[in-house]
Amino acid sequence: MRRTGTTRRGALAATGALAAGAVLSGCGSDDDTGGGTKGSAHGASSVRVEKALRGSATRTTATLLAGYEHVLRAHPTTATALTPLRDAVRAHLKALSPEKTPALGMARSRATGPSAAVKELAAAERSAADAYTALLMEAPGELARLLASVAAACAAHAYLLTELAKETPA
Repeated sequence: MRRTGTTRRGALAATGALAAGAVLSGCGSDDDTGGGTKGSAHGASSVRVEKALRGSATRTTATLLAGYEHVLRAHPTTATALTPLRDAVRAHLKALSPEKTPALGMARSRATGPSAAVKELAAAERSAADAYTALLMEAPGELARLLASVAAACAAHAYLLTELAKETPA
């Protein structure tokens, strides 16, 4: 394996620092001090918003997981490197949708070789990180912290996959 300047341990440490920063910047008061009918209307609206945001994040994660499953089926030689990342995405799906496990769609890859398929997964991880980050602005406290953590993990996965694609034979 080719050695790069940045190690996996360093990338994961940076991801942890990013996640911690996102959590700390997301800390604030989620206090509902509205009382009465106005407070319960706000609470119902907040529940609907959170449900919609979780639904969007769940669909993004399910699509990403389907991509991993497809690449693992099409290119079994990538299993050693991709299985831990796929398992992490599966854990993200469970955290975002604890009540039910959504059905995975069928992901199709245009890539013909393992290296190109891994590059596509890296791009999908970057897109997922961007999608979770966009949802942060509307998310209430706990969900925002979860989305920030998942976005940081996706960014780390994208980096690791990009490096793996360089080492994977075409």
